[in-house]
Amino acid sequence: MSRPRYTDLVASLPATVPFVGPETQERAMGRPFAARLGANENIFGPSPKAIAAMANAAEEIWMYGDPENHDLRHALAAFHTVSPDNIVVGEGIDGLLGYLVRLLIGQGDAVVTSLGAYPTFNYHVAGFGGTLHTVPYLNDHEDLPALIAKAQETQAKLIYFANPDNPMGTWQKGEDIAAQLDQIPDGCLLVLDEAYVELAPEGTEAVYDVEHPKVIRMRTFSKGYGMAGARVGYAMGAKDLIKSFDKIRNHFGMNRASQAAALAALEDQGWLSQTRQKVTEARATIAEIARANGLTALPSATNFVAIDCHRDGDYAKALLAALVARGIFVRMPFVSPQDRCIRLSCGRPEDLEHVAKALPEAIKSLS
Repeated sequence: MSRPRYTDLVASLPATVPFVGPETQERAMGRPFAARLGANENIFGPSPKAIAAMANAAEEIWMYGDPENHDLRHALAAFHTVSPDNIVVGEGIDGLLGYLVRLLIGQGDAVVTSLGAYPTFNYHVAGFGGTLHTVPYLNDHEDLPALIAKAQETQAKLIYFANPDNPMGTWQKGEDIAAQLDQIPDGCLLVLDEAYVELAPEGTEAVYDVEHPKVIRMRTFSKGYGMAGARVGYAMGAKDLIKSFDKIRNHFGMNRASQAAALAALEDQGWLSQTRQKVTEARATIAEIARANGLTALPSATNFVAIDCHRDGDYAKALLAALVARGIFVRMPFVSPQDRCIRLSCGRPEDLEHVAKALPEAIKSLS
């Protein structure tokens, strides 16, 4: 029988994906979740202006999107006070991470990340044959000095660092990050994933020259702007690095409706402010629900909260399964000691009411 001749690298990879989606779980259960609170989605949704822009663009969906993302790039450049040549737009941060790894990582090249950090980045590194080196979290925070030291030790070409962090929701001061950029080894690039920075306290964003040769920062419209399904992300970096994306990116990867919606969302900063307030209120409610059940919500700068179950990973996994059985979609960190937690996205009052009812039942079922 004739079979495709896979590369040795692809043939060696496991047939896995970074995440199992809620839709997959719903199909397996034969029913929908009562509360979809596991994927760090912004359930409060996008600006009505963004929705209107998508609807208006529907009549033109027969056309490809602008391959240069001209209007969106120029609007983002004005918003961030940089040049449009410092910005590349792509299919969410996930898509941009894939492009970046393709640009820089070949078979055996060293890459450094935190043990238990965002797994999609690791997925891309494995897909291009890179070698991952990991550093443990420090008090539930990513440890940038240790990541830089590991990069020096391994001659790594990339360091992945998220601020705020996923899956723990913790964060670092931007000034502390900026102060360490010059310590990054020559020939190494820091990937600063700021997916949640719009929801973080003031001072979380690192301030530095966008032309700094050792860092690229990534942002998204999925979280604060509530457009995860539109798949719009962007990266900011030195012009030469950003220009290199044109060599390998999918130039027609962005659709017109997503481009129009992102432009409208960016212009509606008032809606983003309202979302920040709703997220703050939801984090407080989640903390109270956790407290009422003998658990502890970790401080969060994101639209999700890590809840310390005060037991081991096996217990947290069992609690997660018990919540899923009761119609609550949640996730958890994968690696010890962070896997003592479950992770709950911020939701509307009615979503969190489901959690308040299901959580004590789930805990009781494990006793």
